[in-house]
Amino acid sequence: MTKQALVPVADGSEEIEVVTIIDVLRRAGVLVTVASVSASKDLKITAARGTQIVADCDIKDCAGKVWDLIALPGGIAGSEILAESDVLDQLLHTQVDASGLYGAICAAPAIVLGDKGLLADKTATCHPQFYQSIKAKEVDTESRVVVDGNCVTSQGPGTAIDFALELVEQLCGVVKREEVASPLVLTTSPTAYY
Repeated sequence: MTKQALVPVADGSEEIEVVTIIDVLRRAGVLVTVASVSASKDLKITAARGTQIVADCDIKDCAGKVWDLIALPGGIAGSEILAESDVLDQLLHTQVDASGLYGAICAAPAIVLGDKGLLADKTATCHPQFYQSIKAKEVDTESRVVVDGNCVTSQGPGTAIDFALELVEQLCGVVKREEVASPLVLTTSPTAYY
């Protein structure tokens, strides 16, 4: 059965993280839905560095659906918009309550997950700018990617491939991770796990 992932995006989302998450998950055969979180209902968002990204649907179209993964890209402005979405808030809480896989990178672990109490019992990482403010059980400042149960967090644009590959491993297993990583010409040494 094909795994399904939701990747919410907003104006100001970090484009390296957005594209990397989507691309690596799709290489693994995951059905990725990119959902716009925008007050204007426009499916086109302008990412943090001006890149235009067109979403598949509005976040409201995703309400009530079951996801194998919800993965949040960072970017401060984008994360702030994601944090304000009532629909995304409900989706995230439903995901966590069902012990579903969820993850965030860069500013999103702090601004979205931490501020919603979704890291209260988790060890997590985030962009170094947010180490002091992230609301988590414990902050791992050394690891590029941290896995704590059903939660995966990562530090920023430079760790996006590591983060996305870890999401693939959590969803599809280590063999699929290696199948995806090998043609990317990466060194696939394990990252920190909890």
